[in-house]
Parts: sequence; C-alpha cells; structure tokens
Amino acid sequence: MATLVAPEHFTPEDDAIVLYKAVKGWGTDESAIIAIMGHRNATQRQQIRQIYEDMYEEDLIKRLESELSGNFEKAMYRWILEPSDCYAVLANVALKNVSRDYHVIVEIASVLKPEELVNVRRAYQYRFHHSLEEHVAAHTSSGYFRQFLVGLVSSFRYDGDYIHPSLAKYEAEILHEAIQNKNGNLDEVIRILTTRSKKQLKATFNRYRDDHGYSISKRLLNEESDDFLKAAHVAIRCIDDHKKYYEKVLRGALKRIGTDEDELTRVVVTRAEKDLKDIKELYYHRNSVRLEDAVASEISGDYKRFLVTLIGREY
Repeated sequence: MATLVAPEHFTPEDDAIVLYKAVKGWGTDESAIIAIMGHRNATQRQQIRQIYEDMYEEDLIKRLESELSGNFEKAMYRWILEPSDCYAVLANVALKNVSRDYHVIVEIASVLKPEELVNVRRAYQYRFHHSLEEHVAAHTSSGYFRQFLVGLVSSFRYDGDYIHPSLAKYEAEILHEAIQNKNGNLDEVIRILTTRSKKQLKATFNRYRDDHGYSISKRLLNEESDDFLKAAHVAIRCIDDHKKYYEKVLRGALKRIGTDEDELTRVVVTRAEKDLKDIKELYYHRNSVRLEDAVASEISGDYKRFLVTLIGREY
C-alpha cells in the first residue's frame, strides 16, 4: 500500500498559484511547496506542472531547481518528474558510476512491470538521445556482467500467472550448478534470470530452497563473488521479494556512518505511491523503530520534512 495520501478533488490552478507565490520575490516558502507537492499523486503533479507553465510561462521544475538546494532539491526534482522519466534519470546517474551503483540498474529492471520498463526505456532515449541498453553496454565491463545487465534492461517478461512446475525444478538445478558450484553454464543463468516471468522465477527459487535447504540468495555471495554474481544476487532478491529488498536498502542507508541520502531518497520517492506502507511495516518489525522516526533522526531541515511527509506523517 502507498503512504501518499492525495486529495480526490483538487484544483491545479489553485496549486499553481500557491507555488508561484512560494517562489516569487525574495525567499522561498518551502513549507507551502511541501504542503502541496507532498500530497499530490503523479497525475496531479503533472497537471500542476502543465498549468503552472501555461500560467507563468516557465517550467516548474526549473524554477524549483533554482529556488531549492541540496538533498531537498534533488528529492523534489525526482518527485515532480513523471515516474518513467524519474527512473530514466536514476538509471543515468547510476551509470556514471556503475561499478558502485550497478544495483540501481538491476533494481529498476527487476522490480518494474514489463510495460513500466518499456516506458522507462522510451523516456531514457528521449531524454538522453541514446538507448538505455546502449549506455548500459558502454558503461560496463565486458563479459557476463555486461551481458546480464543488458539482458535485464532489454527484457520484456511474460506477466501472467502461468507457472510450469517441472521447468522450475529443472532450472533450479541449472542455477544451483552454475552459481553455487561455480561449474555450470552462466549463459543459462543469464537466460533464466532475464527472460522468465517473475512468478515462474519465484517458483524456481522456492524449488531451489526446497531441494537444497537454503535460499539461492543466502549462499550466492562470498569473498570470491564477482560483479556478475553480485548483480545476480540483487536481481534475485528484487524478483523474489522486492519489499524485503527495499527494507534492507533503507536499513543500510540509515544505519551506515553518514546517511546515504541517495539511497534513502530513491526508495522513498519511487515507492511512496506504490508500497511504501508495506515496506514501513517490514522496517518496523526488523528494526523496532518506525521508519519515519529513523529518517527524522538522521536528516534535517526541509529535506527531512519532505521525506517524512512522503513516508506518511506530517512534520
């Protein structure tokens, strides 16, 4: 469930006027911006952006970029963008340091629905004048790692409910031999993880657990794991249970020495309209502290007020 609570009835013209008053003249009324944008869904935000441009002949995003700063500006920028455009920007930022942020590419390709991923590829090409697949290939080293990432971002999986049990058993063994024993066909691993439907893959992961007594992700990583195996680990976690994956991302972002604002912002902004409420509950059960309280204790200022609003509590 989403944490964002948007009004059923609103007037984009009225919101545009409030936003214009918040940014015109000396000083910026950040509270007014948060009060509006922190309570509008994606469709409403796009309506406000269009009406604002019609009324004042300027792009709302560019105006806010000039008025806001730091992590608050970055979070607001990503929030106002149309969702597929936001993911395109996140992917492009990650590709600038893919050796560290490959997990963002894997996450986007593995969590989104097939049609959503197509829209992200379309938005990426429109914004950056290159295909996402082209940039992924250009920014990653050769070999299985590149083959896997390109396969993920170019995938269009079957999205139905059909599951083939015997295929799940067969492919669970392929994954076991190739990943756990390091002596199988990694091309087959890539084929399975980049083409099978998510429900088929979950059946395969469950069969793996039943046959071998532990999850495929539990023993996937060790000191010998290369970039491909690390990326495969992220993909498997995202496909198997993306809510648990996101809870772990948030936990890592908040508990490290120095909060990882990029990770925190990405999860909150992209999941607030989808399933952040469920992720919040997982976070509380895992850490015995509410997510909004953990966030509020680690960050400050307008950035804190905005993220806590998206998480579902006024601040």
